[in-house]
Amino acid sequence: MLALAPRVVDVIWSAAEPLIPPRPPDRHPLGCHRRRVPDRDCFHGILCRLVTGCSWDVAGRLAGVGETTLRRRRDEWLQAGVFDRLAEEALEAYDRIIGLDLSEVALDASQHKAPCGGDGTGPNCTDKGRSGWKWSLATDAAGIPISWIDAPANRHDAKLVAITLDAVEFRGLHHDIETIHLDRGYDFAFVRDDCLRHGLPDHQIARTRKRRAKGRLANKPIPLGLRWPIERTNSWLTNFGQLRRNTDRYPHQRRAQLSFAIAIVLTIKLIKWADRWNQ
Repeated sequence: MLALAPRVVDVIWSAAEPLIPPRPPDRHPLGCHRRRVPDRDCFHGILCRLVTGCSWDVAGRLAGVGETTLRRRRDEWLQAGVFDRLAEEALEAYDRIIGLDLSEVALDASQHKAPCGGDGTGPNCTDKGRSGWKWSLATDAAGIPISWIDAPANRHDAKLVAITLDAVEFRGLHHDIETIHLDRGYDFAFVRDDCLRHGLPDHQIARTRKRRAKGRLANKPIPLGLRWPIERTNSWLTNFGQLRRNTDRYPHQRRAQLSFAIAIVLTIKLIKWADRWNQ
């Protein structure tokens, strides 16, 4: 996977290193304590776990770090907001260098497994009621995420529209949106009200198919419209093993993983754009 390519890892680390809170040098009167594990090694272990979906033990073996150290360092960086800030910086860099195309915006959700349960999870109707979680995304015309939130798997996608659009508004991007596209799972009056409340009068929502007299669905194709970019983006994120089958038990941990994965996707896009003439 490109996320583990050496060049991608170097670029992401160069952006993440300044965000890591400084730590005073370890001093011991006898000089006999173990030296602190470098942040770069821990970063590589956390990245391996996100990409492959492996356990903390395996991620520590891949990075040459103990799993307890990895967990502790992950918690320190979560408290400092490193992963969220990394995603915000990647989004700002993409908008500054390439530019977001907000003429056509799509919004959709994607739900996945959470076998360990915990806060922020719920029964997944597509997985025989097993524990799961989901994310809700809004993307520009090229499939670049402009807002993202996490939620339990049993929360209806339509109930997440307002929160997702709040995140778009928080970043100040809602004024540039011309049309927003949603699939027929969002065909509700309150969803249209949410779009209007966020200043999006031009919203394209696929209509629910009407049933015939004997309960059979009308045999009419449902056009995908301009929703395919977000389907591709969900596919990009599902390639991350820890998002596809999340084993963390707290919402802020899953949220940080989602932000970290989005930062990686944006970094790969920027690297490909920089190499566009060399291909």
